[in-house]
Amino acid sequence: MNRKSMKIVLAVVGIMMVGMGVAFNAAAALGNDPVGIVYDGIRNTAKLSAGQLGMASNIVNIVLMILVFCLDRHYVNIGTFIYVVPYGVAVDLGGRLYAALFPAQTTAFQIAGAALGCLLLYTGVALFIAADIGLDPFTGVVMVIRDKVKGQYRTVKIGFDICCIILGAVLGGKLGVITILTALSAGPAIQFLSDGMKKRMKTDG
Repeated sequence: MNRKSMKIVLAVVGIMMVGMGVAFNAAAALGNDPVGIVYDGIRNTAKLSAGQLGMASNIVNIVLMILVFCLDRHYVNIGTFIYVVPYGVAVDLGGRLYAALFPAQTTAFQIAGAALGCLLLYTGVALFIAADIGLDPFTGVVMVIRDKVKGQYRTVKIGFDICCIILGAVLGGKLGVITILTALSAGPAIQFLSDGMKKRMKTDG
């Protein structure tokens, strides 16, 4: 397998992890992550069922992809399109996997499910960034803002996530402790993981 094909494989794995992470956080019912709360808010506004979260996420991602393309097409690449296509399927798969792993909605299972959801989410986004074949729509928006304000990714990410939380909550998305936790930790965690992955990939290459 050549390097380009390997990057595409890694990106797809990252997408699946992100989608499942969002689904785990939603199913744990301790609050959606900042991206997930927007999906959930759109789902609620469109009067879609909880099982149609994947459909809502696809709608949001397509709109954001068009927005990023209009603002800075540099951040729209093959990876952006690859991200949008399987994402909804990954969210739906994550919902079913959560139900299989955590059949009872006890506090312990909710905490474990949310912790696993955050791990999947952070690692998936970092892996997708490290693959460097384009960005997911949300990260693309963050990157565009980062370039405009000339700031650090982690700082812009926190600010962006807070805006997503407000928007998602206004639209009826599930707000909770995981929402606040991920808003504060996602930026630094993703930057740390993606930097490490990029170094590893350069070493292996």
